[in-house]
Amino acid sequence: MVNRMRVIGTAGHVDHGKSTLIAALTGTHPDRLKEEREREMTIDLGFGWLILPGGEEIGIVDVPGHRDFIENMLSGIGGIDAALLIIAADEGVMPQTREHLAILDLLQIERGIVVLTKTDLIQDDDWLDLIESDIKTVLKGTTLQDAPFVRVSAKTGQGLEVLLSRLDEILRDTGTRPDLGRPRLPIDRVFSIAGYGTVVTGTLSDGRMSVGDEVEILPSGKKGRIRGLQTHKKKEESALPGSRTAVNISGLSVEEISRGESVVTPGHYLSTRRIDVFIRLLPAVSSPLKHGIEVKVFAGTSETVALLRLIGTEALDPGEKGWGQLELREPVMVVRGDRFILRRPSPSETLGGGIVLDPQPNARHKRFAETVIKQFEAMLEGSPNDVLLQASLAMGPSPVRDIITRSRLDDIAASQALVELSSEGRLVPLEGTELTFDSDTFVMAGSAWASQELKIKGILQEYHSQFPLRRGTPREELKSRLQVNAKIFNLFIKKLASQNQIVEGGTWISLAGHKIKFDDKQKVSIIKLIDLCAANPFSPPIVKEMQAFVGDEVYTALLDQGELIQVSPEVAFRKNDFAIIEEKISRHIEINGKISVAEARDLFKTSRKYILPVMEFLDASGVTVRDRDFRRLKK
Repeated sequence: MVNRMRVIGTAGHVDHGKSTLIAALTGTHPDRLKEEREREMTIDLGFGWLILPGGEEIGIVDVPGHRDFIENMLSGIGGIDAALLIIAADEGVMPQTREHLAILDLLQIERGIVVLTKTDLIQDDDWLDLIESDIKTVLKGTTLQDAPFVRVSAKTGQGLEVLLSRLDEILRDTGTRPDLGRPRLPIDRVFSIAGYGTVVTGTLSDGRMSVGDEVEILPSGKKGRIRGLQTHKKKEESALPGSRTAVNISGLSVEEISRGESVVTPGHYLSTRRIDVFIRLLPAVSSPLKHGIEVKVFAGTSETVALLRLIGTEALDPGEKGWGQLELREPVMVVRGDRFILRRPSPSETLGGGIVLDPQPNARHKRFAETVIKQFEAMLEGSPNDVLLQASLAMGPSPVRDIITRSRLDDIAASQALVELSSEGRLVPLEGTELTFDSDTFVMAGSAWASQELKIKGILQEYHSQFPLRRGTPREELKSRLQVNAKIFNLFIKKLASQNQIVEGGTWISLAGHKIKFDDKQKVSIIKLIDLCAANPFSPPIVKEMQAFVGDEVYTALLDQGELIQVSPEVAFRKNDFAIIEEKISRHIEINGKISVAEARDLFKTSRKYILPVMEFLDASGVTVRDRDFRRLKK
């Protein structure tokens, strides 16, 4: 089973104890570089792993706190599930505390913990209370304004268990990242391992990657193939969205890949040198943001310089929001909805950030065209198609009516979006074919259905490989592994059965085309068993003897194929022999009106041990009915 391993990131001023805390939590110091250890200061990204009290293993990205390395920090903070805002108790809020907090807010990192470090240096609880009060004032209006506080000392270990428990709590309420069937991994490290070759790392999003997949590096367009995957230093066959992932890529050298590029599935993404954006300027910036200036753009792990074209205005004042188009010096790979950070190249300053509205605009926009501004407003809010699809992804398999209620679309917009999404296969009905906005028909996003379909067929194939002599996977076992309720499970199975992809057999389910196949040794034992039965067709070996002769699995397979008919726990016949027994008993009753056990016994020159179970089996099958010591045909 592949698990998504979630990722948290650190943030905070230099020398506030981020790396020391991570070392205390994980047992491994995240500073990798010789220069970092010599200077006792984090310069580049560091990584660690730990297991929370609830048993979940998570990854930690440790970022540099010094202002000179803020751009390295930006390469690692995207894609995290939660943040640890680290503030030293002896210093409180400092310049990089504010800048890192602003970046977390711009990237909309909504879950986090404020960690007050170095508390062993402060013996006065009133001082700690005062520091926390100051921090809460700074947090107001940000995504972390309601974040819990934890006081710790990496030196003494005080508070570390509490911190881990708080992490457990906030991650427990964090939903899983959607699997949109189009994986992308922004690269934050590239290195080589002897015997393996090129390895890149990053946080995977929007889909799963599997060993053997062909991949493309964007923006360069170079192609390779996944040779191996690791999440948290464990080899995996597949990696899930949201996982901190190492990808061993064959066919490409370390020199051909750089931090800031992305590993993607070919055909799903394009690089771009122009993007339409929504911008939010920080209140504390030193001067207005003017049209036509150069800015540094940080998206995912990428960094490039761009010319900013403001739309609808000549400048944005500190704290204002607006529209823009970024003409990028170097191509990047982004998608609609991605968040980015803007910084001034010189003097260095974080200006603000925003959301990608259109990663592939056709041309430069007229800056004051009302139609352009209205288009931007619609894209920020999301088109009806996008809104409906996102609601479906969030809810999972649900009635159309419920998804539309969640989306808050009006009936006309919902109906149009429904038609377009279903015709494109991006919204899939699980029952029937027609969708209307007030329907109770269950649907799910096309990418989610494709993933579920692959999962079901994968489970069935795995069972067939493990038990080749069985008809199929027990129905309840499949349902249990899918972890869905009975309603949704039945909808999945009926849809696949209607497409002739699977076969339902009551208590079991198999892939279409699955057939029981015996090897040569098994075939020989079957022939010998059939010969034994043929020698005494109405007094064959008992069930235990048959099982001992061919093996339990082969015996069960013969039953499943109908080659043997088991009439009781002890007695079974070849299908042709049983057909003769049933036919002769029926004919005897038709002529004589009834038959006794003794008459049936004599009819086949067998014993009561065999014929009584036969009579009871025919009763249970509805062929005959008991009348005192006789059997008659059931009317």
